[in-house]
Amino acid sequence: MSSVVERTADGPSAAARPRRGPAAVLQGVLLALGLVLLVGGFVVIAVNYRPYDIPTASMAPTLQVGDTVLARKADGADVGRGDVVIFRDQAWGGQLMVKRVVAVGGDTVAVGAGDQRLTVNGKPVDESYLAAQGAQGGSFSVEVPAGRLFLLGDNRLGSLDSRVHLEADGGTVPATEVEARVEATVLPPGRTGLLAGTSAFDAVGGVARPAGPGPLEPAFYATVVGTATILVTTAVSGVAGLARRRRRPA
Repeated sequence: MSSVVERTADGPSAAARPRRGPAAVLQGVLLALGLVLLVGGFVVIAVNYRPYDIPTASMAPTLQVGDTVLARKADGADVGRGDVVIFRDQAWGGQLMVKRVVAVGGDTVAVGAGDQRLTVNGKPVDESYLAAQGAQGGSFSVEVPAGRLFLLGDNRLGSLDSRVHLEADGGTVPATEVEARVEATVLPPGRTGLLAGTSAFDAVGGVARPAGPGPLEPAFYATVVGTATILVTTAVSGVAGLARRRRRPA
C-alpha cells in the first residue's frame, strides 16, 4: 500500500508573517484622529467664514487700519444690537463697510444735545468700546423702520455712518444688505483674537441681542490639535524607528 507524503511550502506561512504591534496600531489611530480634526476644523472655517481687510479707522479701537478679520456669513434678520457687521448699501456708495449695529427695526435711537449720550428706546447705552468718550457729534433722534438697521462706527469722530445719511430713511440700512458678522481678528499676529462681546445694550431688552459665539473657536482649536497630533506622532515614530535600527546587530 502506498503512503501519501505531504509537502510543505518552502516560504514562511501566513501565520508566521509579522503582525503590527500595539505601537504601530496606536500610531495609525493617532494619525487618523489628527487628520480628522485638521480637515474638519479647516472645512468648518472655510465654509462659514470669510476674511475681510479693514481699510479705515472708523471702527477703532475695536478694529484697526490694516487688520484682517474673519466674519461669519449672516442673515441680517438675525443681527442684534452690538454686533459688528459687514454690509453693502447702494445709498452709501455700494462699497463694503464695517460698522456696529446700535438699533434695529422698531427702536428709537437718539443722541441728546446735552451729554450727547446714545440712547435706545429711551435707555442710555454705556458704550465702553468707543475710541473716545464725551461729545460724539450732533444730536439726532430716529425711529428705525422694520427690517432696517442703524449703524455707527466705534470711532464716532472719524466714522461716516448712519448719522451722515439721516435724510434718507433716517440713515438706516436694509437688514438684507448685511453679508457677515465679524467674530475675530486674524492679522496682524499681535492682534489675533476673538472679537470681544458687549453687554452695552442689555438694559434695552427685547430679543435683538448680539449673537453668541459661532463655531470659529472650536474649529480653530480642532485644527491646531489635529496638526500637532500629526506632527508629534510622526516625529515620535521616526525617532522610535531610528532607535530600533541602531539596536540591531551588525
